[in-house]
Amino acid sequence: MPDLRKRQSRAPSGLSSDEAAARLARAGQNILPQRPPIRLPQRVLSQLRDPLIAVLLVATVLTAATGDWPDMSVILLVIVVNTTVGVAQELRADHAIAALTRLTAPTARVIRDGRQCEVPATAVVVGDLLVLAEGDIVAADATVSEAAALLVDESALTGESVPVDKTGADEVSAGTVVVRGRGRAVVTAIGAASATGRIARLLERGPGLTPLQRKLVDVGRLVAGATVVLCVIVLGLGLWRGEPVELMVITAISLAVAAVPESLPAVVTLGLAIGARRMAERHALIRRLPAVETLGSVTVLATDKTGTLTEGRMTACALWTPGGAAVVTGSGCAPEGFVRIGDRVLGMADHPAITQLLSAAALCNDARLLASDGRGEEWAAVGDPTEVALLCVAAKLGLEHESLEANAPRVGERPFDSDRKRMSTVHRLPHGRYRVICKGAPEAVLNAAVVEDVSVHVRQTAEQVDRWAHAGYRVLAVAEGDRDDCPRDGDQLERGLRLLGLIALVDPPRRAAADSIAACRRAGIRPILITGDHPGTARAIATEVGIIGPDDAVVDCRAEPGLPPANVYARATPAQKLDIIEALRACGEVVAMNGDGVNDGPALRRADIGVAMGGRGTEVARQAADLVLADDNLGTVVAAVEEGRRIYANIRRFLVYGLSGGAAEIAVMMVGPFLGFALPLTAAQILWINLLTHGLPGVALGGEPADPRTMRRGPQPPTQRILGGGLWQRVPRIAVVLTGVTLGAAVWAQHTDRPWQSMAFFTLGATQLGVALGSRSRLWSRANPLLLVAVTVALALQLSGLYLPPLQHLLGTQALAPGDLLMAGALSTLGFVAVRLDRAVHPPARHSK
Repeated sequence: MPDLRKRQSRAPSGLSSDEAAARLARAGQNILPQRPPIRLPQRVLSQLRDPLIAVLLVATVLTAATGDWPDMSVILLVIVVNTTVGVAQELRADHAIAALTRLTAPTARVIRDGRQCEVPATAVVVGDLLVLAEGDIVAADATVSEAAALLVDESALTGESVPVDKTGADEVSAGTVVVRGRGRAVVTAIGAASATGRIARLLERGPGLTPLQRKLVDVGRLVAGATVVLCVIVLGLGLWRGEPVELMVITAISLAVAAVPESLPAVVTLGLAIGARRMAERHALIRRLPAVETLGSVTVLATDKTGTLTEGRMTACALWTPGGAAVVTGSGCAPEGFVRIGDRVLGMADHPAITQLLSAAALCNDARLLASDGRGEEWAAVGDPTEVALLCVAAKLGLEHESLEANAPRVGERPFDSDRKRMSTVHRLPHGRYRVICKGAPEAVLNAAVVEDVSVHVRQTAEQVDRWAHAGYRVLAVAEGDRDDCPRDGDQLERGLRLLGLIALVDPPRRAAADSIAACRRAGIRPILITGDHPGTARAIATEVGIIGPDDAVVDCRAEPGLPPANVYARATPAQKLDIIEALRACGEVVAMNGDGVNDGPALRRADIGVAMGGRGTEVARQAADLVLADDNLGTVVAAVEEGRRIYANIRRFLVYGLSGGAAEIAVMMVGPFLGFALPLTAAQILWINLLTHGLPGVALGGEPADPRTMRRGPQPPTQRILGGGLWQRVPRIAVVLTGVTLGAAVWAQHTDRPWQSMAFFTLGATQLGVALGSRSRLWSRANPLLLVAVTVALALQLSGLYLPPLQHLLGTQALAPGDLLMAGALSTLGFVAVRLDRAVHPPARHSK
C-alpha cells in the first residue's frame, strides 16, 4: 500500500458562519441519542426497593396492625426523609456529572468563512468541511474530499482491528479515529442519523457501581449480617423479660435499620460527583467517577516531557550546517529577533546554506502563522509547536511562508508518524523538476537509507547533535533532494537525499514543574519521565525539575530493549511506553500516566489513571484518559490527587462515625436489660436518633477539607480495606464510650427518680453529634460550615423531641429539667473528647513507599 497521497486540486471551501448557524437551528445539535432521563417516580421506587427500606415498610405494617400509631408515624417519617435525601443526592450527582460531561466535550476543526476554526463537536452541521489530522476523532459522518496518507481506525464502529486507508470520495464515520495522515471531509450526517447514532439507539445500558461502591456494599452486607444477629439477641432478651412480642419485633427491626448506614452508597456517589466538580474548578476534569477513587492510591506518576514538564512552546535557538553555524534571538510567535553569526545579523542573501536550510524547514511544514491585525491582537499560530518555531525562525531571516509555497507548491507528502519520526513533502519547482524535503529526528534522517552523503559529515554532525541534546535542546535534521519526476512510491521518496543541516530548539521547563515534582515526592508518589526525546535532552530536563540527580541513570529504550527499572526512559516508542506501564503495574504500583499524543492512547488506557492534556493534547488522548488537565499543568495532577485523598478520607470518616453510632445503639439495647432497663429505648426513639445523626451531619462530613498532612503521607495501599490501617478498631472503642455515657446517664437518672429513658434518648443522640464534630481533621477550620449548621439543626431537633408536645407523643419522651439537660449536655461532650483522644493515642497508619 503506497504511503504517499497527492493533494486534491479541487476541494469544497466550507460553510459560512451564518449558514452553519441556520442549519444548526433547523437540524439541532450533533449529539447521540441520550438515555431517557429517570423520572421522579422511578427514582422514588428505586429508593423504596432498597432492602432496608423494605424492612421499614414491613415495620410500618406491623405497627399499624398493633395500633402503635406513634411508632408507625416515626417510621413513616424516616422512610420519607431517607427517600427524599436519596433522590436529592441522585439528582445532585446527575447534575454534577452532566456539568463535567459538558466541560470535557470533544471539539472539531472546521472551515468556516474560508478560515479554519475550532468548534464544539455538538455544533457541527451537515455540509461542514472537517479538517482531520492524526489523533482526531471524527465528529460526524462525512465524505473525504482531500486526503494525504489518511488512515482511520474504525474498530470502535466495525470491530475491525486493522486501520483503513481513506482517499477522496471515501466515507468516514463519527467516532472513528485518525491514526495517520491528514485530510478534509464534508459532513453528510450528524447525531442520531450518523452510523454511530444508529448503533447508540440500541444501547440502553445504565451506569454501574464504582469499585468503591462495590466495596462499600460488601461492608454493608457484613455489618448488616452482624447487626441482624445482635438484633435477634435483643429480641430474645426482651421476650425473656416478658415484653410484648409486637413491641420487641418492631424494636429489633428498627434497631437493625438504625445500626446500618443504609444511605452510604448514595452519599458516596454524591461525594464523588461533588469532588469531581471541585477538581474541575482546579482545572482537573474527571471523565469517569471511579478515577476519583483511584487518585488517592496513585504511587507512580509517569509523565511526558513536552508541554507537561516544559512550556510546550518551542523556540529555535541555534542553526548548524556543514558550512557554518548561527544563533537565533527572540521568542514567541511573532517573528521578532534575528539570525546572527557573531555580531552580524544575517539576511536571506548573506549565508546560502542557512537560507536553504530554513527555506526547506518552512516548506516541509503544516503550521501557519497568523499575523497581528495591528489593533492589539498579538501574533498567533496554528499547528504543531515545533513547526511553528521553524516558521518563526524562517521569518526572522526574511523568508515568507506564502512566497515560498507559491514558488514551490506542495504536490505530495508522507506525513510524520511516531514510528518513522520524520516527515517528507514533495514540491514542484519552477523549471519542472521536483524537490523532496525531509525533516525529523536526527537518528531518523541521518542514516544511509535516507541521506546518501551521511558519511561525509557523519562524525561532525553526530558530535553537534550530542552537544545540543546534552544541553537540553531538541534537535531536528533537514535534508532534501531533487527529482526529475514526481515520486510515487513512499519508500523511494526518502532515499538519496542531501543533508542541509540541524536546527536546535528549546522548550524551557515550566516554572512550577520542579515544585510539582517535589510535591509528588512528599506525597509518596514516584515521578517517572517517559519520552521519545534523545537521552541527553531527557536527562537535562529531568535533572532540572528534580526527577533524577546528575549521576542517576537514564534508560535509552532503543539501546536497552529490556527496559530495566529507572526514573527516566528516553527514545521510548508507543509500544515501549505500554510495556513500562504494564511492568510497573505488575510490581503492584498504582500508575497515573500522563500523555498528549495519539501514540499515548494505549498507555493511557492501560494505566490505572490516564491523564491527558486538555489544551495541546489530541482528541484521542483526551477520550482515552480518565483525567483531563484543562491547564496542561502537572501541578494540577497533584491537586487532583489531594482531592482524591480527601474524598476517600471523608468516606472512611463517615463510616467510622456511622458504624460506631449504630454499634452503640445495639450495645445500649443489649446491655440495658442487665442494668434493670426493660426497654432502654423505644423503636421510635432509635429511628429518630438515626434520622438526625445519619442525615445532615453524616452528609456534611463528606465536605470536610483535606488534612494538612494528607500530601505529606504516602498513598493508601491499593489492597487495603476501606477501614484498614487501624481504622476499624476505632469503631468499637468509640462505641464503648457512647454506650457507657448513655447507660451511665440512664442509671444516674433512674436512681434519682428522673425520666431515665428521655435522659438516655437525648444523651445518645447528642453524644453522637459530638463524635461528628470530633471527627474533623482540621478542628477549627471554617472550610466546612455545613457541618456546624447540620450539627446545630440536628441538636435542635433532638431538643424538640423532648419539649414539643406532638413529638413527645410520637417519641414517648418527657421534658428534662434545666439542670438535667445541662448534665446530659455535659456528658455528651465525652463523645467529642473520646474521638480526639483516640486520634491522638491511635493515629491513622502512615503510608510510605
